[in-house]
Order: sequence, then structure tokens, then C-alpha cells
Amino acid sequence: MNVAYLRVSTDKQELENQRREILNYCNKKGLTNVRFFEETKSTRVKLEDRLIFDLIQNTLQDEDILIVSELSRLGRSVPEVFRIFEMLAEKNIICHICKGEMIIGDKENKLMNRVLVFAFGLAAEIERELISMRTKEALARKKEQGIHIGRKPGKKNKKTKLDGKEKEIIALYKSGMTKNAIAKHFGVYPNTLNHFLKSRNISLDD
Repeated sequence: MNVAYLRVSTDKQELENQRREILNYCNKKGLTNVRFFEETKSTRVKLEDRLIFDLIQNTLQDEDILIVSELSRLGRSVPEVFRIFEMLAEKNIICHICKGEMIIGDKENKLMNRVLVFAFGLAAEIERELISMRTKEALARKKEQGIHIGRKPGKKNKKTKLDGKEKEIIALYKSGMTKNAIAKHFGVYPNTLNHFLKSRNISLDD
């Protein structure tokens, strides 16, 4: 199966440009019967919730071909692109990148594959180091400026509609009512109840 993956946020013209570039590439390389899949979600959405993840995991099979117009369409960062490469390798899927005419996973270009994977792995490591360094430098600057980092000391728990209901909550729980039912009884979400119990050091299981 030959699958073309197009990703764009809002610009329809950009989507058509990707489609045209992929079609020209496929004609040049003799790739036929290409199925097009379009993704409109931002890459800020986590990878597991994006179409490209579903295509790799559930649509593409051994030795199928994935075609993209350029590397940036796969992910928003080097580590994310590298992770996608690893997923493709695990399923033995070949990836064609039109810009630069790169082919990842092609058995005839094993040396090129190893070089690219090494390059992306190294780039991912460098990117992590740079992010860590920038974070440390930013924290150091704030500390020098006397800006407090972290939770403000002595900050009291915010008042909620559950305050003053502690004994009633405990009594309801001991009577056999579940936490979810108690939360519904007081008109709050279960997470709100759990947070309230934790912040007030109340254990219903004692």
C-alpha cells in the first residue's frame, strides 16, 4: 500500500501544494495507487492523538510506503520525528520524503538509513541538552533577580464548597456510599472531591 500523508493547520493552498509535490514525486518514482490522508490537527497535539500515529499503528503494514512532502510534516521537533522513524522501522515501513528525495527504510540504502538514524538520534540528544541548558539559565536569572520559584510559601488551601462538610463526607462514605456518589451528592467532580480530601489530609479508609 502507498500512503501519502499531508498535514496542514488552516492554509488550503499549502495543502494543495503538498498534494502537487507528492504527485510529481510519485510520477517520477513510479509510485501508483496512492491513498491520500489529510491531517488538520496541530502538531502541538500529542503524537498518540494524531492521524500519523494511527496510520503507522493501524493502517500501514510490512513494506508499505509512507510518502510526505518534507520532514517537517511528520513532527514539530527532532525527538518526535526520530520517534516516528523508530515506529516505522519497527513495522518495516518505508518512508519517502519528497524534498531531498530521501528514502528511510529502503533495504538498498542501508548505509544512508544508518547515517540518517544516527544523525537524528544525535540531533535529538543535542536538542534535549540545549532545552535543559536554557531552562537552567532561565531559572538562574530569575533567582538572581530575586524572583521566587515554585509554590508561594505558606499559601493556604483555597476555600471550596466542600469545606465544613468533612464530617458529612466521612459519614456518607462509612454508610457505604462511593466517592463518585458523594461527589455527585455535593455537586462536584470526583477529582474535586479527591483533591479536597488530599489537601485537607482526610483519609476515608481509616
